[in-house]
Amino acid sequence: MDYFAGLLINGILVGAVYSMVALGFVLIYKASRVLNFAQGELLMIGAYFCLELVVRLEVGILSAFILTLVLMSVMAVLIERLILRKMMNAPVISVVMVTIGLGIMLRSVVLLFWGPITIHFPEFIADVPFDLGFVRVSVIYIYGFLICIAFMVIFGLFFRYTRTGLVMRGAASSQMAARSVGVPLHMVFALAWVVAAIVSAAGGVITGNIAGLTPELSAYGVRVFPAVILGGLDSIVGTTIAGVLIGVMEELGGGYLRDWTGLSGLGPVVPFFVLIIVLWIRPHGLMGTKEIERL
Repeated sequence: MDYFAGLLINGILVGAVYSMVALGFVLIYKASRVLNFAQGELLMIGAYFCLELVVRLEVGILSAFILTLVLMSVMAVLIERLILRKMMNAPVISVVMVTIGLGIMLRSVVLLFWGPITIHFPEFIADVPFDLGFVRVSVIYIYGFLICIAFMVIFGLFFRYTRTGLVMRGAASSQMAARSVGVPLHMVFALAWVVAAIVSAAGGVITGNIAGLTPELSAYGVRVFPAVILGGLDSIVGTTIAGVLIGVMEELGGGYLRDWTGLSGLGPVVPFFVLIIVLWIRPHGLMGTKEIERL
């Protein structure tokens, strides 16, 4: 029972990061109906930005974290303004291919400047286990979980109570209606990219502090994708819940499959099997909107 509880707690902590990164997928999709396949690379490059600020410029971790979010916001605006805005009327598949190409470019930049090796952040806090009574959890996981929850709450309040957030929600519901009342859709798209870059960078810094920095961090975009589809491409709440479920499934599946088969690294495969089963039953995801087209 303690083994199960340990896997469950770790799954929830990891799933919180998945939920935050998946939020970026959903926001861009809701704003522009385009899947951003460079989301994992945004996570990766944000983590490396923070590392450079801490190691080379000797900036404090909190200041470096904030500066990283600012730099990623500027980068997101430039990507939207210089690349994606010119493709607003292009076929969706063309825009998707551009995001794939963008991801390859960002990964190449990381390999060029930092190489394929694993780099670790300096130790900012003592990595002592936190005793929950029935299981011990690394304090870094606890801090990461709290940061993720804080970001989710902040953006939840932003979309619910601020004028800009309400405009973004309205544009996501109906671009035609938003355009008819004078909403500048290009600003909505830019803000969606900014938020996606911020949550990805935050997730990258948290993950980098836990496991170290490597170009393989970009794979988080693929690992988060089942949460996006499972929760529903247009459902922020559904994606948040699904992110935690994916984290739990990875930990439980990886732990028990390792015990049964003696093979490690099988955890990330489990959510894809579950995703296939769920999509057989609910093709639009757990909480996604079922679109009905009338002729």
